[in-house]
Amino acid sequence: MTTPLTPEALVPRLGETLVQNGLISEEELQKALAYQKEKQHAGERFLLGQALMELHLLTRPQIDHAVTEQIIQLRNALEDANRFLERRVAERTAELQEALRKLSELSQMKANFVANVSHELRTPLTHVKGYLELLATESLGSLSSEQKTALQVSQRAAGRLESLIDNLILFSLAARGEMTLSLTPVNLNKVGGEIISYSRTKADDRNVALHFDIKPEIPLVQADEEKISWAILQLIDNAIKFTPCGGNVTLTIQPEADKLIMVSVTDTGIGIPANRISEIYEPFHQLDASSTRRYGGTGLGLALVREIISAHGSVIEVHSEDGKGTRFCFPLLTVNKSS
Repeated sequence: MTTPLTPEALVPRLGETLVQNGLISEEELQKALAYQKEKQHAGERFLLGQALMELHLLTRPQIDHAVTEQIIQLRNALEDANRFLERRVAERTAELQEALRKLSELSQMKANFVANVSHELRTPLTHVKGYLELLATESLGSLSSEQKTALQVSQRAAGRLESLIDNLILFSLAARGEMTLSLTPVNLNKVGGEIISYSRTKADDRNVALHFDIKPEIPLVQADEEKISWAILQLIDNAIKFTPCGGNVTLTIQPEADKLIMVSVTDTGIGIPANRISEIYEPFHQLDASSTRRYGGTGLGLALVREIISAHGSVIEVHSEDGKGTRFCFPLLTVNKSS
């Protein structure tokens, strides 16, 4: 015979509650538990309340009243726990929102600081470059060969510093969401040729072979020519920098699909460990951040490349194998001829 389900089955430790309320003694509880166990051994589903009633220790109304009280207590405890949990969730949500607000403020302050410092550096650098040019052209007097060599070194250093300042300003604009594009039809054949020509000296100095793979008469793309040229040049510079002597760097510009042109830069350099690819776009971060790192740089280049390409509505992808080389690529939309 199956015992019907009763509210008592939902209440834990009923016996303890009955003893605490003075309805039965501890001895009577133990007697009822023993009787319950005996019945259960016989294969019956036998509850404590049944044992108490059959032993005439309590009536059904007394048991139902005790069970009801315990259920009410459990419900109140659950409601209190839920209210506490809701309060803690609200508090944690507020704390998280405040932390995000402070992080946003900190990021804005950092971008403003970088922008202000960069603009302040640009003015004195302009003066330095101007006087270096006057000295180099001997407008302020003749120079010995040693002095000319020293000036050439100084001019190259000033050029690198100017490039760094420009990068910092561009980064600060991107960080504040103020990067603007001047979109025009761009001839990537022409852009690629100029970049390869400009980068040839650097590649030759490192004994790296520089290649340009492009289909003739590819369609024009819709882009900011100055910024997209900078992005491609940065990828080429990186590829040359991280490719050992005797290696190869290739700029490829090919039709990829309808209305898309794929730009890719491939090298046979040191590659990127698979577990560290996600780090390469972090601003001011380099995979080798030690003070004795072999390769220089600020860690801004790829971060800015991604911002520029993203501003063009595109996405840059990287495919790399540690020790075997890297390929960066991104698509650009061709100009709509009907417009």
